[in-house]
Amino acid sequence: MTTATSLLPALRSYFGYDSFLPLQEEIIANVLDRRDTLALMPTGGGKSLCYQLPALALEGITLVISPLIALMKDQVDGLEANGIHARYINSSLPGSEIQQVQEQVRRGQVKILYTAPERLAIPGFNRFLHSLDLALIAIDEAHCISEWGHEFRPEYRNLRQLRQSFPSVPVVALTATATQRVRDDIINQLDLHQGKVFLSSFNRSNLAYSVQIKKDPWNQLLSLLQDRQGQSAIIYCFSRQETEDLAGSLKAQGFNALAYHAGLDSATRQRTQEDFIHDRAPIIAATIAFGMGIDKPDVRLVVHYSLPKSLEGYYQETGRAGRDGLPSDCVLFYGYTDKARQEYFIKRIEDAQERLSAREKLAKMADFAQSPVCRRRTILEYFGEAFSAENCGGCDICLESRDLVDATEIAQKILSAVVRTGQRFGTNHVIQVLAGARDKRIRELGHDRLSVHGIAKDRTRDELREIIGGLQAEGLLARSQGEYPTLAVTPAGREFLKERQSLNLALPKPTPATELNRPRKSGQAMEYDQSLFEELRASRREMADAQGVPPFVVFGDVSLWYMSAQFPMSLEELASIHGVGQTKLERYGSKFLQAIQRHVESSGLPPAELRRSQPRHHGVQPEPPKLQRRTTEDATNELLSQGLSVSQIAQQRGLAETTIIGHIERLSQRGVELDLAKLLPDNEALDEIRKAFEVCGAASLKSIWEYLGTQFTYDTLRLARMRFRRERQAPD
Repeated sequence: MTTATSLLPALRSYFGYDSFLPLQEEIIANVLDRRDTLALMPTGGGKSLCYQLPALALEGITLVISPLIALMKDQVDGLEANGIHARYINSSLPGSEIQQVQEQVRRGQVKILYTAPERLAIPGFNRFLHSLDLALIAIDEAHCISEWGHEFRPEYRNLRQLRQSFPSVPVVALTATATQRVRDDIINQLDLHQGKVFLSSFNRSNLAYSVQIKKDPWNQLLSLLQDRQGQSAIIYCFSRQETEDLAGSLKAQGFNALAYHAGLDSATRQRTQEDFIHDRAPIIAATIAFGMGIDKPDVRLVVHYSLPKSLEGYYQETGRAGRDGLPSDCVLFYGYTDKARQEYFIKRIEDAQERLSAREKLAKMADFAQSPVCRRRTILEYFGEAFSAENCGGCDICLESRDLVDATEIAQKILSAVVRTGQRFGTNHVIQVLAGARDKRIRELGHDRLSVHGIAKDRTRDELREIIGGLQAEGLLARSQGEYPTLAVTPAGREFLKERQSLNLALPKPTPATELNRPRKSGQAMEYDQSLFEELRASRREMADAQGVPPFVVFGDVSLWYMSAQFPMSLEELASIHGVGQTKLERYGSKFLQAIQRHVESSGLPPAELRRSQPRHHGVQPEPPKLQRRTTEDATNELLSQGLSVSQIAQQRGLAETTIIGHIERLSQRGVELDLAKLLPDNEALDEIRKAFEVCGAASLKSIWEYLGTQFTYDTLRLARMRFRRERQAPD
């Protein structure tokens, strides 16, 4: 009996991997047992292998339903490069070639056949399928079958008939994104009730998420692209015209960019996709029409130039970055008018339920853009997955330098403004009142005569918006759903006002003007030979062009990275590299080996001295190389571990002592071991502070400061509070 474990030699020989990624082995075992399967795995998590590897062991042919022509071609090219016989049938092929492919399939010369869902409606194709020995039906992008999915395709409903026509053939449905509602719909539509559901983590740890407020979006974009010269990037735009304008402007700046949208003729769209996949045009400015069928693993940057319609769509689109597991960036530009543009089109939706659903999805997307909560946590919780880490280490909220500031006064002003305006207005109106605006609407409502009018003139609108988001995160403010969301003070907020409680919020440090457009780095430099990596990329491009396939079909960036880090000097050593299977070794190995040997000879150093510190990973498939992200708190911790005082660290880093204390607090929250003893007063004074905390409680430092007669600084009290909290958390 064939088992998933018994397929490990085939995994090494065909794909160049030594072990399975999470859940792959369990899913493959379920497929080999001929049981229905629904697999929800993130992009880059290895979904395709879950049917490609079993197809080699199953008697008969595996039929794969795939949404786009370009995706089928890429998949087939990749399988053929690995020595696996695969073909596709779709509208891009002339009738004579379709007949030829069908004959190859009938003769058993093909193991995997790709087709589009539309073809299932053709009677002749159905007769062809009934003449085959179908071993497995794989449905890629399964969320397309659900009307609740963000990419619903009516033609996917043809799959219900396919399921009925072949009731004994097991089905594996795969998707990278699906809410619980969509999952249930997939199961119902495909009758997978007796099947098994495999739910992997939706966390893409190699992606760094960030939101940039639109101050100067054009120059912000240029900065991102200039920092990634020669790397692949997708820029998602609001409209067709915006894609054209943006691509034209980028060309004028010397970037090789193309526009893509549904308004282009099919030949232009196909040519644009191929130019992008083959690295001839590394930058695409596109509407959401672009991407679902793009199986390009080395996209290093995805930019949303405007606000997406939903978090589900945003996750799917950002998922096109870093499919090979290498660090990549996802940047969202956000401006208040973006939401208004989307709402204009939502109002035109005739179906009331559909309109309400679209509005709710947009509201969640806007909350994501404005919230001071970890981006990764927000995304994962949207899909029903808990994320417990205090700091994800890969989003602007967690990586941003923030100060823990006393926000008591400004919080009181904002909450009072919400109450005084009747709790009937949204964020923008409340900010207008606080800022002292005197436009027509403000005057008509009489809000220019309120006591709260203009009481926060000293704050920018961006600062006020950030603090309002913080108050929502603290549970002091709530925002209603609906067409016109309004702010309301929660019971906790009323208690805060009534009891005159204090509040500290972690707010972004003011950004110097020179740093406004600097891109966020997804990590630091990796330990590999950059010049060799570029030489191997050039060799790869040359071989790919000669064969008419995308460069990543030859070898992915991960394989080139390991070659550039380990300097294999023989075919045997090259065979141990991640992603180098037997067929690729025979087809490309000698040429890549020659390039590596030339590089080593020109360096004048033996390979042992050139090799970096990466392990050889014999017998174990390596995790994708990750960059170590170093936060501003980590920099403070390094100096702290050297025995420096808070004042010395502040002086060396050019920061305020209060900022350094904030770093130490966040390090403590992350569970980092800290030696606070040298930062605190002697035991006698510490006991005095401890008693004050026991009497006054830990919520208000001001009351403790007053209780102790102002003899200790706020910073000392903050450090002491950290010490006491750590003591309570420690095991007996």
